[in-house]
Amino acid sequence: MPQTMREIMNPGAVTHDPNFPDAPEDWARANAEAVADGDGLTLSDDHWEVIAALQQLFARRDPINVRGLHDALDERFHGRGGLKYLYGLFPGGPVAQGCRMAGLQAPAGAVDKSFGSVQ
Repeated sequence: MPQTMREIMNPGAVTHDPNFPDAPEDWARANAEAVADGDGLTLSDDHWEVIAALQQLFARRDPINVRGLHDALDERFHGRGGLKYLYGLFPGGPVAQGCRMAGLQAPAGAVDKSFGSVQ
């Protein structure tokens, strides 16, 4: 089913990676790898799974908020340790850092530069 106006008007013009059907239309794996490289991370299959999950959550939920994303991710990856597991993969935050790699705009409040600051 077409998801964007571009897909509706020109259905053959937009191609999605079959592993990331909910990715933004201008997103590619290379984008995520470039962001990860800049953050000093090497993406594993586990990272890709979280990226796909974020893209799916954004495609299916409206409105998106930080708390809802944390809860949804915690539930989805509960068997592996939930948020503790996710923060191990994305030390910059599974929502903030994960959204950047997934080509998504992180919701307001995902990054709080003052959190944990002692300076």
